[in-house]
Amino acid sequence: MPGSRVASRRRYLVCEPRHFAVRYAINPWMRPDRPGHSVDVSLARRQWRTLVDTYRDHGHTVESVEPEPGLPDMVFAANAAVVVEGRVFGSRYLAPERRPESVPYEAWFKAQGYDVQHPESVCEGEGDLVPAGRWILAGTGFRTTREAHREVQEFFGVPVIGLTLVDPYFYHLDTALFVLDEQNVAYYPDAFSPGSREVLARLYPDAVTATREDAMAFGLNSVSDGRHVFVSPGATHLAGRLADRGYVPVPVDLSEFHKAGGGIKCCTQEIRS
Repeated sequence: MPGSRVASRRRYLVCEPRHFAVRYAINPWMRPDRPGHSVDVSLARRQWRTLVDTYRDHGHTVESVEPEPGLPDMVFAANAAVVVEGRVFGSRYLAPERRPESVPYEAWFKAQGYDVQHPESVCEGEGDLVPAGRWILAGTGFRTTREAHREVQEFFGVPVIGLTLVDPYFYHLDTALFVLDEQNVAYYPDAFSPGSREVLARLYPDAVTATREDAMAFGLNSVSDGRHVFVSPGATHLAGRLADRGYVPVPVDLSEFHKAGGGIKCCTQEIRS
């Protein structure tokens, strides 16, 4: 029923795309040498500002970390850490180009009074670590390692459920799955190995499943507050399914960021105090 979903106020950390660009290729979306794939920074900044304004219009708190020159992917705040009950587990990026991003983000959290654990293994924050109620869903296959999954479980004391990604277009878990509320998720089944699909089907028998078209439109790189789902306008089938389940799709166009393999969730770090 459309009126039955309840939104909860969230606290988000973002980073202005002042220096956003596609200068290298570390996923299939990034094609810096191809026509039409250069970034319109002015458009990217307008789209990002619309996202921030939309969050605030829906009652959420948005804070920002200062972008640094030479870090074009720093806008993708979700990759910088995962925060559970006020504890911060930072990132150790796979790509050398992104490794310096961890420094300003960890400095921001420390300035806010948080203790930050820096990973020993490759770990890319909420890109692959998705807190989902009683457990953390953890992606692997392209970036974050299984060793990092074990580190995360030891650090938070929360069960970590490993899921294997198999399609390079969905190189992070947050491109293939997002949490709707404490009980349910939406995901694209074919992004996962057969065993991981079975795990998701057991954990979430009533999950909202997406088509490949939805996923390629970055429909699974969405953010939900329990009622409103901030979603790519290109994921029309998924938006319809969400509406049928009583969620309220809120389309936000971040198409300029798709050129780097990111979208709404990639630009949004949730701070769970």
